[in-house]
Amino acid sequence: MRIDSIAFRLIVASMAWVLLVLPLAGFLIYALYREDVQKSFDAQLEKLVTAITIDSMQPVDNTPAAPTNRYEPLFEVTHSGWYWQIEPLDGQSTPTLRSASLATASLPSPMALGYPPDPETNMRWRNDVGPDGKPVRIVEVIDRLGHASDGPRYSIVVAGPSEWLEFSVSTFRNRLTAALAVAGAALLALMLFQVRFGLAPLKRVEEALAEIRSGKATRLEGGVPAEIEPLRDELNALIQSNEDIIERARTQVGNLAHGLKTPLAVITNEARESKGPLGTKVIEQAKVMTDQVQHYLERARMAARVGVIGRVTPLKEVVDPLVRALEKINSGKGVKIVVNCPPDAAFQGEKQDLEEMLGNLLDNACKWSKARVTLDVEQKKPATATGRKRLKIIVADDGPGLTKDQRARIGRRGLRLDETKPGTGLGLSIAIDLAQSYRGSLNLDQSKMGGLKAILDLPAA
Repeated sequence: MRIDSIAFRLIVASMAWVLLVLPLAGFLIYALYREDVQKSFDAQLEKLVTAITIDSMQPVDNTPAAPTNRYEPLFEVTHSGWYWQIEPLDGQSTPTLRSASLATASLPSPMALGYPPDPETNMRWRNDVGPDGKPVRIVEVIDRLGHASDGPRYSIVVAGPSEWLEFSVSTFRNRLTAALAVAGAALLALMLFQVRFGLAPLKRVEEALAEIRSGKATRLEGGVPAEIEPLRDELNALIQSNEDIIERARTQVGNLAHGLKTPLAVITNEARESKGPLGTKVIEQAKVMTDQVQHYLERARMAARVGVIGRVTPLKEVVDPLVRALEKINSGKGVKIVVNCPPDAAFQGEKQDLEEMLGNLLDNACKWSKARVTLDVEQKKPATATGRKRLKIIVADDGPGLTKDQRARIGRRGLRLDETKPGTGLGLSIAIDLAQSYRGSLNLDQSKMGGLKAILDLPAA
């Protein structure tokens, strides 16, 4: 998947959202749960200290009464984490009462340590360490014996194990983390499917355009989502407009050809009847005009054909008949044309143009070769994912070849390096023009056999 693709951007955005929102949601849920559990635990301690205060501050022989342990059975288990303690204040000699779970240990007084009371409940809270070395949560109430305003003061302290609170919270945290991880993975998988499913119509449009380019179809057909339907209609309209423009260009080229042929023929005939230098000069210039008209009309015809979408020509259909014909024509020299062409190689363009390019190159090679001509076809993969395949067609011979300077000059329209060979000198020029009209190229080099090597680069289907 490419970094600059729509699918990549959607997936990354979805992942960023999931990785941001789920941890924040998890932290919020965890914090709320911890607060709720803490309040529930404190409420239990508050209930215990209130009950013990009410029972113990009923005087028995002018001293606090030892509360029964019906509130919490673990008050009877040594170092259970649940403790209570009633301690006299203001220098009283009354002994301190303790739960059986404290044994001989004692609990620190939050008031003595300077902890302020809660303004609503008048209770003091503190987190400390119990006699067994484990953390405990302590709540303290200061009350008077008999609940009288002038009675002696006592500190009533109740402690519960914080370990229970932390265990409950940590268990919830682990379960919440696992649940959110599963939910996150499921969401990411769902988003990946959603992106792929949502962009699937674009993939079908891409495949349909490839079929048009390869000649298998002429229009974008089939149902598409409502959002893509305008794009399909515009593309079909563009293809139709392209075909209309090409058809008009072909008609105008034909009209121009017919419109110029007759006047030039009349001028040439009149000049032949006129004897003398003027008639000769007119014939000469008329021929130049005819060649120029023919050349540019041919280029216009090529441009019109190149503009047509969906023309595909298999190379074997063009190469094999050309090879047979040229070997037969040059049978007197014993020229052998060796072809190396993949069976699936195809040219993105008109068959007539490919025949003209390969025909000129092979004919030229056969004329100058001693006995051997080679034609090699390579299919080059595109450099990028959006690029198109290319064809590299190499025609080489074992003839005398050309110098670097001659190779630079060859291909100019009408230029012939050897007038003893038949031809007009337009073959390579036409081949170069055709290649360039398909956004390709034709380059000349020296072959390994010593002769000329022509390298033709064209779009592949």
